[in-house]
Amino acid sequence: MKLKDIMSGQLQAAEWEQKGYVLPKFDINKVREKTYQEPTWVHFGGGNIFRAFPAAMLNDALNTGQYDRGVIVAETFDFEVIDKAYKPYDNLSLLVSLKGDGTVEKKVIASVTEALKADYQFADWQRLVEIFQKPSLQMISFTITEKGYGYNEQDLRTSPLPAQGGEINGPKFALGKVTALLYERYKAGRLPITVQSMDNCSHNGDRVKAGVLAYAERWVNDGLVPEGFADYVRNKALVTFPWSMIDKITPRPHEKVKELLAKDGFEDNEYIETEKHTFTAPFVNAEETQYLVIEDDYTNGRPPLHLGGALYTTRETVDKVETMKVTTCLNPLHTAMSIYGCMLGYTLISAEMQDEDLRSFIQKIGYIEAMPVVTDPGVLNPYEFIGAVINKRLPNPFMPDAPQRIAMDTSQKLPIRFGETIKKYIQRGLDKENLVLIPLVLAGYARYLKGLKDDLTPFEPSPDPMLEELQQIVAPLEVGRQEQDYSCLKQLYTRRDVFGLDLYEAGLGEQIEGMVRELFAGQGAVRATLHKYVSQR
Repeated sequence: MKLKDIMSGQLQAAEWEQKGYVLPKFDINKVREKTYQEPTWVHFGGGNIFRAFPAAMLNDALNTGQYDRGVIVAETFDFEVIDKAYKPYDNLSLLVSLKGDGTVEKKVIASVTEALKADYQFADWQRLVEIFQKPSLQMISFTITEKGYGYNEQDLRTSPLPAQGGEINGPKFALGKVTALLYERYKAGRLPITVQSMDNCSHNGDRVKAGVLAYAERWVNDGLVPEGFADYVRNKALVTFPWSMIDKITPRPHEKVKELLAKDGFEDNEYIETEKHTFTAPFVNAEETQYLVIEDDYTNGRPPLHLGGALYTTRETVDKVETMKVTTCLNPLHTAMSIYGCMLGYTLISAEMQDEDLRSFIQKIGYIEAMPVVTDPGVLNPYEFIGAVINKRLPNPFMPDAPQRIAMDTSQKLPIRFGETIKKYIQRGLDKENLVLIPLVLAGYARYLKGLKDDLTPFEPSPDPMLEELQQIVAPLEVGRQEQDYSCLKQLYTRRDVFGLDLYEAGLGEQIEGMVRELFAGQGAVRATLHKYVSQR
């Protein structure tokens, strides 16, 4: 059983289906031919999240028979991905959805019709220029990570066109390449297009827009392109940059999945690591739960991703969904588990979910303490969202996520994940006595900074830009010392840059301080304090 069998005419469909593999229901060749002539969607970033989510959503839309165009993927950073993960397998891949109950779903994804290297040095660039000149093109999208939206002064000064004499030239950063291609679309007649970020960062459309405008305006100022090009990019009737909220965990190819596929007789189960240390495979494993909420602001139509589960709505609603996720229903629960998981010696989030104290801890933070101030977006039910987090996502045995990874940069996360909730309690005049476990999270942070587990063996706190500075504040405190001065805590819990507000002014400082004293009582104090307060809720 190989992916290439599907396109070579050697497919034994009955064998695949008998072993639980879901095959495409559409004519792959017809979709490829139609897309080549009249492309509608180019996606930048050929990594695992793309194949597991946007490409899979389009695959589901194609399976309905209500659409006939695929997606063209363009890689801007790691060109080996095209050579090693796409071309040897005819642009097909296998999506293995890892369910919380330990079962899997296996689906062949055939929605990718072309895989191109987005750089001037390759012949693929001319194909991209051709695609961008097509009136049929509706959307370009991105999963290049937040770092992919960066650029520098030197790249801004690079011409969008090859130098005379055939010299290889052009921007090296992703948004510079995209802007150069948008210039081709401008020259083809100021054709409309939507530039859609699908990366997991706040107000992502604005990040893309800022980068594209930086290149366009610099090129205009340097006399490299006509002034009308910057006007074209700014014209909301022609070019839009919608926001989106995306949520799906797609870890590296998993050993358990590789073994499972090998037992099936599926031969395309090898790992691929590129020179740039991209980890991929012909298969992608990902959690089953997923959300893609998109601002419906398109200038030239759009692929019907709603047929695959995408939710199209307003910018305001996208913002509410993101706020719900980041301040209430997911991210705060992750941080609470990471702080206490590290101190209790856990190395897997899924294992933490078997711990009754920790499970109750995050459940009560979400349902009892955060829910009264939740931003209800309307399109997603906050109670159902938390339910999926607690009952499906976090306990998933296939998800190798670790509290140590989630604990990275905690000082940067606390203001949003907990400070915003406390502020809303104050702004709305709600009873702060309802806040018990959120203060316990913040108290746990002081104990976490000491780098001692509950059994008093050391652990290394995760990387954080403020780690050393904050550790110095709690340095005078010792775990197990009966009489000690806790006045240093005032220096910590008045830090607005760490917690989003002065916790003493908020009326929570003394409460948190008392919890810290309990957490520092000695060996076993973390467990005892956690159990005490969780039980009281």
